[in-house]
Amino acid sequence: METKLTVRVPRHLLANAKRYAQAHQTTLTELISAYLQHIPSESDVLDQAPVVRRLTGLLSSAVSIEDYKKHLEEKYGAG
Repeated sequence: METKLTVRVPRHLLANAKRYAQAHQTTLTELISAYLQHIPSESDVLDQAPVVRRLTGLLSSAVSIEDYKKHLEEKYGAG
Protein backbone atom coordinates (compact mmCIF):
# COMPACT_ATOMS: atom_id res chain seq x y z
CA MET A 1 0.00 0.00 0.00
CA GLU A 2 1.39 3.38 -0.95
CA THR A 3 0.66 6.73 0.65
CA LYS A 4 1.47 10.34 -0.12
CA LEU A 5 3.91 12.30 2.02
CA THR A 6 4.80 15.98 2.08
CA VAL A 7 8.42 16.66 2.93
CA ARG A 8 10.13 20.03 3.22
CA VAL A 9 13.73 20.20 2.00
CA PRO A 10 15.99 23.09 1.02
CA ARG A 11 15.61 24.08 -2.67
CA HIS A 12 19.21 23.32 -3.54
CA LEU A 13 18.89 19.76 -2.19
CA LEU A 14 15.70 19.19 -4.16
CA ALA A 15 17.28 20.53 -7.35
CA ASN A 16 20.31 18.30 -6.85
CA ALA A 17 18.11 15.26 -6.17
CA LYS A 18 16.05 15.93 -9.30
CA ARG A 19 19.22 16.20 -11.40
CA TYR A 20 20.55 12.97 -9.90
CA ALA A 21 17.28 11.13 -10.51
CA GLN A 22 17.12 12.29 -14.12
CA ALA A 23 20.76 11.35 -14.75
CA HIS A 24 20.08 7.86 -13.37
CA GLN A 25 16.71 7.39 -15.15
CA THR A 26 14.73 7.15 -11.93
CA THR A 27 12.25 9.23 -9.96
CA LEU A 28 12.50 11.03 -6.65
CA THR A 29 9.94 8.59 -5.26
CA GLU A 30 12.12 5.64 -6.24
CA LEU A 31 15.23 7.32 -4.77
CA ILE A 32 13.51 8.03 -1.48
CA SER A 33 11.98 4.54 -1.32
CA ALA A 34 15.37 2.94 -1.98
CA TYR A 35 16.93 5.02 0.80
CA LEU A 36 14.17 4.24 3.29
CA GLN A 37 14.50 0.51 2.61
CA HIS A 38 18.02 0.68 4.08
CA ILE A 39 16.63 1.63 7.49
CA PRO A 40 16.32 -1.62 9.45
CA SER A 41 13.02 -2.37 11.13
CA GLU A 42 13.12 -3.60 14.72
CA SER A 43 12.52 -7.17 13.58
CA ASP A 44 15.41 -6.89 11.06
CA VAL A 45 17.78 -5.91 13.86
CA LEU A 46 16.73 -8.88 15.98
CA ASP A 47 17.02 -11.24 12.99
CA GLN A 48 20.68 -10.28 12.79
CA ALA A 49 21.21 -10.87 16.51
CA PRO A 50 19.97 -14.39 17.35
CA VAL A 51 21.65 -14.42 20.76
CA VAL A 52 19.86 -11.24 21.79
CA ARG A 53 16.59 -12.62 20.41
CA ARG A 54 16.99 -15.77 22.54
CA LEU A 55 17.68 -13.70 25.65
CA THR A 56 14.89 -11.19 25.10
CA GLY A 57 12.20 -11.48 27.74
CA LEU A 58 14.18 -13.66 30.16
CA LEU A 59 14.41 -10.99 32.85
CA SER A 60 11.36 -9.78 34.69
CA SER A 61 10.21 -6.32 33.65
CA ALA A 62 10.45 -5.39 37.35
CA VAL A 63 14.27 -5.60 37.22
CA SER A 64 15.90 -2.17 37.00
CA ILE A 65 19.32 -0.93 35.94
CA GLU A 66 20.07 -0.34 39.62
CA ASP A 67 19.28 -4.01 40.35
CA TYR A 68 21.75 -4.99 37.64
CA LYS A 69 24.45 -2.66 39.02
CA LYS A 70 23.89 -4.10 42.51
CA HIS A 71 24.22 -7.63 41.09
CA LEU A 72 27.52 -6.71 39.40
CA GLU A 73 28.88 -5.16 42.59
CA GLU A 74 27.97 -8.27 44.57
CA LYS A 75 29.46 -10.55 41.94
CA TYR A 76 32.67 -8.66 41.16
CA GLY A 77 33.01 -6.27 44.10
CA ALA A 78 32.87 -2.49 44.02
CA GLY A 79 35.18 -1.10 41.36
